Amino acid sequence: MKSVVIQQPGKLVIEERSLPQPSAGEVRVKVSYAGICGSDVHIHHGHNPFAKYPRVIGHEFFGHIDSVGEGVDAIRIGERVVVDPVVSCGHCYPCSIGRPNVCTELQVIGVHRDGGFSDYACVPAANAYRVPVAISDELASMVEPFTIAANITAFLKPQPQDTALIYGAGPMGLTVIQVLKGVYGVQKVIVADRIDERLAMAKQSGADWIINNQYQSVADALAAEGIRPTIVIDAACHPAILQEAILLASPAARIGMMGFSGETSSVTQQSITSKEISLFSSRLNSHRFPQVIEWMEQGKIDPKKLVTHWMPATDVEAAMHLFEKDQRACCKVLLKFPMHG
Repeated sequence: MKSVVIQQPGKLVIEERSLPQPSAGEVRVKVSYAGICGSDVHIHHGHNPFAKYPRVIGHEFFGHIDSVGEGVDAIRIGERVVVDPVVSCGHCYPCSIGRPNVCTELQVIGVHRDGGFSDYACVPAANAYRVPVAISDELASMVEPFTIAANITAFLKPQPQDTALIYGAGPMGLTVIQVLKGVYGVQKVIVADRIDERLAMAKQSGADWIINNQYQSVADALAAEGIRPTIVIDAACHPAILQEAILLASPAARIGMMGFSGETSSVTQQSITSKEISLFSSRLNSHRFPQVIEWMEQGKIDPKKLVTHWMPATDVEAAMHLFEKDQRACCKVLLKFPMHG
């Protein structure tokens, strides 16, 4: 079989590997589609502090179970599945309170262990979730990106009367818009970004008002309308956003942070406590796959609105370059497996 391997930062190869055999408690997935995420690009560039090399990347993938390990019912062979990349120990404090995504021994498929950019991948059977027929093969790998939005919104507990401000109309921001509108019925969702094409995608995903903050500051735009958001979500992940969000937010607002920057954010305690603002951070997802699969099956979210490109997995390097460099034309790229040639 063929696998996409980052041998070391900056060096991506398509490697011939022997077919893996599932261990006890595992299933082997014959991969059909896999999505490119920013973290895959970061691993390629050597900017992900958690990645170990060489590494088969990819944590958003869909396929069919074609083999099972000891202790797994063979009836699962043939199942259409998406894979939760969060592998946890099950017994540490975070795991004991239902937050395996920050397990003290956390392993992320495609980061700490080999992932889904491969013709076949072995994963824990418990991490492979059956996909209902209402969700197409072509879009099933989009479940994982929406679990990120499911996780942050579970903390924020949106209500229809909320006014939400989202910084960033990239894949993360767009999934959040759809969840706020389609699942929680939030009446006013405002999105700020610097790229007109991304803002147009935000409108298509349900945003009520878009702000290009390359030309107008978010603060000025909101002040002109007398708006103080009750929910703010940072899906742009720039260190300067947090303090701005705190200053713009309504008293008693909730702020969600999705960024992974190592740079310092400068905030004042007074700006937070004077308005009794709640800050929530979110990493990956904690058992959100069944919820998102249900939302997708019921049509509450529409992943097709985010997918701009389907490409053969053999073109992975070009696909990753497109994803990283052409943010006007490209949002989500899905790779088609198996690899040939």
